[in-house]
Amino acid sequence: MDAGEGRPQPHLAALVLARGGSKGIPLKNIKLLAGVPLIGWVLRAAIDAGVFHSIWVSTDHDEIEKVAKQFGAKVHRRSPEVSQDSSTSLEAITEFLNHHREVDIVGNIQATSPCLHPSDLIKVADLIQKEGFDSVFSVVRRHQFRWSEVKKGDNKMTEPQNLNPAKRYRRQDWPGELYENGSFYFAKRHLIEKGYLQGGKMAYYEMRAEHSVDIDIDIDWPIAEQRVLSFGYFGKEPLKEVRLLVCSIDGCLTNGRIYVTEDHKEMVSYDYRDIVGIDLLKKRGIQVRLISDRDCSKTLSAMQLGCVAKVSVTNKLQVLKDWQEDMGLSWKEVAYLGNEESDVECLKQAGMSGVPADACAAAQKAAGYICKSRGGCGAVREFAEHIFLLLEKVNSARKQLEEISSAGKEMGRNENSRKGNKELMEKE
Repeated sequence: MDAGEGRPQPHLAALVLARGGSKGIPLKNIKLLAGVPLIGWVLRAAIDAGVFHSIWVSTDHDEIEKVAKQFGAKVHRRSPEVSQDSSTSLEAITEFLNHHREVDIVGNIQATSPCLHPSDLIKVADLIQKEGFDSVFSVVRRHQFRWSEVKKGDNKMTEPQNLNPAKRYRRQDWPGELYENGSFYFAKRHLIEKGYLQGGKMAYYEMRAEHSVDIDIDIDWPIAEQRVLSFGYFGKEPLKEVRLLVCSIDGCLTNGRIYVTEDHKEMVSYDYRDIVGIDLLKKRGIQVRLISDRDCSKTLSAMQLGCVAKVSVTNKLQVLKDWQEDMGLSWKEVAYLGNEESDVECLKQAGMSGVPADACAAAQKAAGYICKSRGGCGAVREFAEHIFLLLEKVNSARKQLEEISSAGKEMGRNENSRKGNKELMEKE
């Protein structure tokens, strides 16, 4: 209920359009980006914003539906008529509204904007719910000089569009221009039913440049992953430095296959890259411990990893809790790499969790990061690299806080100094 009005608050629904077809990258909307399906980044932000009465994904594809539900979204199965290459976003949104009469406001969030943060969505919800705007859309400020296009064969000269070449602005002297970045479009039902996503009482919401990542047009996938790791939203809890990595042996460190010789001896294979990954973690001060459902002590002895290990485990979560308590760690300082149903509760509990590419469905659903590598084929090394990248993010955030704190103290000293000088002058 709206406390001020005494009437129900308008139903605000988040809607992510995620068609299965893609001319560029097949099933792009669920392709892994920094270990998370692309659509997962915006769904995580929408859920944690806490301003939506419902969160939906409109799709025509079974796999996208599966991923959407894993992240906690509802699914609207769109019709073939609005699933064509020529179909517009407005057509898909209108169809959604026709099937969901309870929705009063739609927040259309682009799946291809993985650096979206909950704080942006919260502010936009206030604009449209409390300040009475009919539509709000995202923009980014750019400092780019534009020139007119001259087609080949035209006997023309190019002309400046937003500058005087004789008096070029310095960047710091020019506010720049606002461009739509496509991250989101919020609009009320009455406006959409008239055929508009932007109209009525309009407002823009300016996003930070580093959060304005559009994979459709801006950057290719590897660069996008680096941007997301630097500026993406990773959840409500602040990241902490990992102190302990617990790795399941069978299916993560090894490929899960057991070879039996004629004299009944067991053999397994492992990837040397994973051994290097373990060594790198140790050098960074991160303990690595190993865990297994079965007795593989002879295999571990032969591998000579120098890691604490627990085998023949019937309750992995209890062992993980014991290790966490013995080391005096918070769960945010614990990482876990698993691949089976017996790992699911550990994956949910750990502050950072990962699975190999060939992990079971239940483990993939519980994990925060899905490796490109399969178990026994470099997954441990890949997860180690992921941990290092997030540690860089932690260190960067800590440095920023220290700089802000230092600046605040300096301002305080300057203010005290000014007050002292003023008092001295008054005395004189």
